[in-house]
Amino acid sequence: MRSASLDEYQKLVIRMNTPRVVIDNAVCATATLVKVDSARKDGILLEAVQVLTDLDLLIKKAYISSDGRWFMDVFHVTDRYGQKLTDESVISFIERSLGTGDESVVVSGGLDTLTTLELTGADRPGLLSEVFAVLSDLHCSVAEAKLWTHNGRIAALIFVKEEDTGLRIEDSEKIRRIEALLRNVVRGATTAVSSSAITASAGGTYADRRLHQMMFADRDYERGNSGATKPSVSVQNWTERGYSIVNVQCRDRPKLLFDVICTLTDMEYVVFHGTIDTTNDRAYQEFCIRHSDGTPISSEAERQRVIQCLQAAIDRRASEGLGLELCAADHQSGLLAEATRAFRENGLSVTRAEVSTKGDMALNIFYVTDAAGHPTDQKTIDAIIERVGAGRLKVYDGYQSDQTKPIQPNSAQEDSSIAVAGLLYLGSLVRKNLYNLGLIRSCS
Repeated sequence: MRSASLDEYQKLVIRMNTPRVVIDNAVCATATLVKVDSARKDGILLEAVQVLTDLDLLIKKAYISSDGRWFMDVFHVTDRYGQKLTDESVISFIERSLGTGDESVVVSGGLDTLTTLELTGADRPGLLSEVFAVLSDLHCSVAEAKLWTHNGRIAALIFVKEEDTGLRIEDSEKIRRIEALLRNVVRGATTAVSSSAITASAGGTYADRRLHQMMFADRDYERGNSGATKPSVSVQNWTERGYSIVNVQCRDRPKLLFDVICTLTDMEYVVFHGTIDTTNDRAYQEFCIRHSDGTPISSEAERQRVIQCLQAAIDRRASEGLGLELCAADHQSGLLAEATRAFRENGLSVTRAEVSTKGDMALNIFYVTDAAGHPTDQKTIDAIIERVGAGRLKVYDGYQSDQTKPIQPNSAQEDSSIAVAGLLYLGSLVRKNLYNLGLIRSCS
């Protein structure tokens, strides 16, 4: 009875203390400050990062504090071009989304009228082409899709509709046939077909979180190549305060903070304090975490698992290969199957893909390499563009080579960085949180 009363009291505190959001362009010369404080609740940090990430904002610095019953965050953000936020509609959306404390603000993006396919299994050259060919043969139109590959595994979310009616697939026999055929296509596959979509557009972080969960469940983090470069991640215990300290150092990229916070949250860790800083193209992240039951990491095996999972989460979104953009009228049946078949027949593998529909246009981005994972040659790309059509396929304007590849220090540097990491929180994290959260006066 007492426990139930406490639960009701906590709910009352949350209802009486909805998040307060302050957006300030005057304090910092190079970034917009987004400050959020409220009663603490599970997942509130991830919710805040999701909102900012879905708007394609870059989080340059952040200070996190959620000890006790209260949560306070300060984010230094810019738009994708590194400029302060000036669009009033964007500012208003942030205030509404973060200020309600209500996840119902998030809309479905129209995906609630589609059938959702979830697919995980072993990756191989030409796989995506075969998946799209199966769907095309069954007269299923792909409205949205996201696909990641990592450590020889594949995870995909595909949102489909009936080609003739444009509605979700209701025929149970057809759904069973889709599942059976896709299992035959993907080796060691796990498939799921549902008539209810996830809660947001496949272009948003809610689909990204599901992809992380699918890869995690497939244990892709255990299949890493020991010789491959990996992000620098260290985990140590701060015994005096009962925290585990996580330090991440790698090349900065969009959505990096989301990928880290998402992984910690889904592994049932709570972030109590944190600092995030970016210098040039490098990101430095430090978090004080505990289990959801309030205990720190308790064993070496668990420590190594956290390191592996964070490294995998950072690597999954890495855009290996050349970016190709396929743009055409949405009603062109079989376009995805045709384009990906051209990739396969020219010896290319798709390492990541994003398929979306905006209005009457289908906008699709593929990252491709040769079958061995190496950059493809220009002659091959020219041949594919000629086959698919220069007006429909082109090199993606947003593609930047080497943008997301982590930098791995040598062994001496790594030992030094881990030793320093154990001291960082003593001199920086607590001081920054106590000072910067309440009284920020500069960006330095």
